Amino acid sequence: MTRPLIVGFSGSSWRPAKSRTLVEAIGAGLRQRYALGIDVLDLVDAGPGIAAFTRDRLDDSARAVVEAIEGADALVIGCPVFQGSYPGLFKHVFDLIEPGALRNRPVVLTAVGGGLRHSLVLEHQLRPLFGFFEACTVSTAIYASAAEMAPGEPLPPLIAARVVNAVEQLAALLERPQAATA
Repeated sequence: MTRPLIVGFSGSSWRPAKSRTLVEAIGAGLRQRYALGIDVLDLVDAGPGIAAFTRDRLDDSARAVVEAIEGADALVIGCPVFQGSYPGLFKHVFDLIEPGALRNRPVVLTAVGGGLRHSLVLEHQLRPLFGFFEACTVSTAIYASAAEMAPGEPLPPLIAARVVNAVEQLAALLERPQAATA
């Protein structure tokens, strides 16, 4: 049995990024509790070539990010929130994804914004986006305001508890196909 390929994608165009911190926290939980690895990518990895208007115009680094997302067995998504929504380049990455590529794919959704008013971006924008792709988003989504996350500090207890729940839910979805084939 091969190990599932889990890809984390943070829609940030700089490092360090708080949205990437949440993706990495999910990855750490997957490693610690289930010995599952995760490859974390972001817009920095895609480079400026991700701004190509069509998929056939992507450069190699941008194409590699798009193909990694499409080829993953599960996704952990981290999204910064700007002006009440996800960033345009974040959405553009998913505009380049083939519509059927994420069907039945387990996905954890996380977001970081300037305040609590942005928390609904998970339910009103990210969940519908992945619903379009017919992906299986786990029920626990994780939102943190930027003020809650201090560099080098552990996540606040409520956010850490949600990370644990999301990790358990993702692991359960990854185990189901294996059980069905046994």
